[in-house]
Amino acid sequence: MTDLFPLATTGDVQERPARVAVLPVGSFEQHGAHLPLITDTVIAATIARAVAAAHPVLHLPPLPISCSHEHAAWAGTVSISARTLHAVVTDVADSLRASGVERLVLVNAHGGNYVLSNVVQESAGGMALFPGVADWQAAHTAAGLRTSLDDDMHAGELETSILLHAHPHLVRPGHETADHVTDREHLLTLGLRAYTESGVVGRPSLASAAKGHVVLDTLVRRFAGVLEALGA
Repeated sequence: MTDLFPLATTGDVQERPARVAVLPVGSFEQHGAHLPLITDTVIAATIARAVAAAHPVLHLPPLPISCSHEHAAWAGTVSISARTLHAVVTDVADSLRASGVERLVLVNAHGGNYVLSNVVQESAGGMALFPGVADWQAAHTAAGLRTSLDDDMHAGELETSILLHAHPHLVRPGHETADHVTDREHLLTLGLRAYTESGVVGRPSLASAAKGHVVLDTLVRRFAGVLEALGA
């Protein structure tokens, strides 16, 4: 799993200076019985690694714990506050600017990190959030995923496909029979446990490594638009 972490030396970075850094933001939360607690962090780091291989960016290590309060009813889930996540990300951005890297892209793989949108807005053009809804939808369409983005909220077809492609050893048996789709009208108030006993919201039975490959490839190609928006 060391391939999920940047292994460049100071000399490597000096030889290939970058104007933009990518910071993977994951979570440590339940993902049903078939995916590990670290799923979102693995996905964010996998996207960031692929992006860094294709684009001239500074690849940063992932933040593995974030705002997972909606999953608190399940054993193993750990969260930090939105205030803390805001502070950590802005501190990272300040440190990067001090070293000459003026732009930061937050590669976020956990939908509950709402505060990151505010952090990016407050940066006034100094940051971007990736993938956005349009990026996920483009990847969803390209890969032929059959579950809508809304229905495929958690540990479903999308996330399971990415792991089947990039880290198949992390997917445990049981995803073939773990499908559960439900509305979540009062999710913020009640938490996810009010809507699913297993923790799954989606159709992981439809997942495949081939779909995961197309999703990742599509996201990497769409990252070029982020660089353009940042003026890089």
